[in-house]
Amino acid sequence: RIYEEGRENIPEHPYLYENDVEIYLVGGSCKSPVERFWNGSSPMYILQKATRSEESDSLEESETEEALSPSELLPKESPGPAALSVGRAKQLVSLYAMVQNPNLTHLGIGDQVVLPPLWIRCDGSDPEHTCWIGAEPLKVGKKITGINIYLVSCDGPTADKSCFANLEELKMEHKRRHHSSVVTTKGFAQYELIQVAAIEDTIIESGSNIYVDITWNIVDKILETPPLISAATLNIALKCGDPRSPVYQVYRELQLLLALAEGLKTGVTEWPEPLEAESAVELVQEFLTDLKKKLDGDGISGNKNETEKIQCDTAAVDSYIKSIFSERGDLDFAEQLWCKMRSRVFVFEGVSSYQELIDCFTLVIKSLERGEIQPWIHQGGSSFLRKLIQQSYHGQMEVVSLSGITPIQMLFEVGLDKMKKDYVSFFIGQELATLTYLDYFVSTTVDLQEQVHRVQKLHHMLEIMVNCRVLLQFRHEHLFPLTQICMKYYKENPLNEKHVFQLPIRPAVVKKFYQNEHPEMWKVEISSGHGPKEVKTMWQVSTNPPVEHMASNHSGLLSDSTLTGGTEERLYFLTMTTCSPVHFT
Repeated sequence: RIYEEGRENIPEHPYLYENDVEIYLVGGSCKSPVERFWNGSSPMYILQKATRSEESDSLEESETEEALSPSELLPKESPGPAALSVGRAKQLVSLYAMVQNPNLTHLGIGDQVVLPPLWIRCDGSDPEHTCWIGAEPLKVGKKITGINIYLVSCDGPTADKSCFANLEELKMEHKRRHHSSVVTTKGFAQYELIQVAAIEDTIIESGSNIYVDITWNIVDKILETPPLISAATLNIALKCGDPRSPVYQVYRELQLLLALAEGLKTGVTEWPEPLEAESAVELVQEFLTDLKKKLDGDGISGNKNETEKIQCDTAAVDSYIKSIFSERGDLDFAEQLWCKMRSRVFVFEGVSSYQELIDCFTLVIKSLERGEIQPWIHQGGSSFLRKLIQQSYHGQMEVVSLSGITPIQMLFEVGLDKMKKDYVSFFIGQELATLTYLDYFVSTTVDLQEQVHRVQKLHHMLEIMVNCRVLLQFRHEHLFPLTQICMKYYKENPLNEKHVFQLPIRPAVVKKFYQNEHPEMWKVEISSGHGPKEVKTMWQVSTNPPVEHMASNHSGLLSDSTLTGGTEERLYFLTMTTCSPVHFT
């Protein structure tokens, strides 16, 4: 029934079976909880112990006539997935196998249906510490010929490396179990790079992760370092906003833009903390006075230093990144005005900050109307202020009412134009993208809220490129394809700082970061047979619990690690996956 209902839409909620089992149908868009142990296709069933609220017990009494019903009675704060006993799991696997066995005609099942694979969370209460039991139909064409039974056992954490398996013994056990004369081996290792590669004061916060997955054929020994001929994939999940990030000041500037965008939506604007003690009105007045002197031909005392200050403020990068994040030297009047006004963008929400915004634009508009300044601006900008400046060239400016949301929108538009140019300047200047490819991100054909959303995407990509350049010393040959991967994703998806971007690379590119490090996960896969007759044995060592439903059981053991010479030894979890085909004929 779940299979039939899930053909069109994968159900969001689990189904309750016999009061103690929750059944999830997991689709291809969801992360597989068994991907470390099994690389089969989805959808699949995930079975676990039911976690019902006390209120559900009385309601379930009225549902006893229907053994299988949708369960919408999950606790408000779920403690995480719960495991079934190994005995109960084996019983469920037997039922799953029986209903698909074409030889059991006395059951009167009717038309045979090939069900999705089944995986059951187990509590490890047996001597083998079984944490998962899986079952997958074996087929020849559309006919079911048997079931593959998978057992996943887990031990640890332990610092005792004498518990580690011997590769030759693993191979011999596989040959004995499956009556094989020839086996092949495949290795897999995962290394975390972000901590190893981190430069002092640039370590990215916990919401970020950069790690590399490496696979290779022919494993010679347990925990061997992957050979350079391996295949490697870099995985990057990066969260913006770390104060130690090389482009943190650019992030601050973006936050002001987002605050203004929110103010346009809600009518309430919460201004960021001021960066300068001098008021915005005073800064803007000084800026206009300097421009007027320049127009009068009096020269500008200290203007060069001021321009340099704006340029540095615009780039806002530290010594690690100045070499690749070039400072824009072509800031026009509107962009320089934005820099002045955001240097001390008011205090907090309320009349004082809003009035300060009005006063700043009043000064600018009056100077334009009187012809006291004739500022230069870039072509192609879409802000209302740019329109007024162009009108001032001809001495005919429309009347502006600085009331309501107009001042906020004027500042927002100027900042939006300026930040778009900043990001475009970076990606084009570093030869990571063309203007045509960036057009989606800087388009003015969508509403302002969508425009700022796309600018957020540009910033996330900037953070990724800069940190890969700084932490991993990536060159253009690696940054360019990574940029294309990020841009392709963001042209089709909303902003998602949790998304893992993947870049195929050569192991030699990052070898210096992992060659002397312990892997976060290392496993060997031993296989024999081909096609539907292929069987595998997998042995894995990892520094984190390999299954989420047993993590809490081991959490107390992490503090009992062995101390040797005052140094805490590394703790490992050991996992073994075996496969047993059961043939119906």
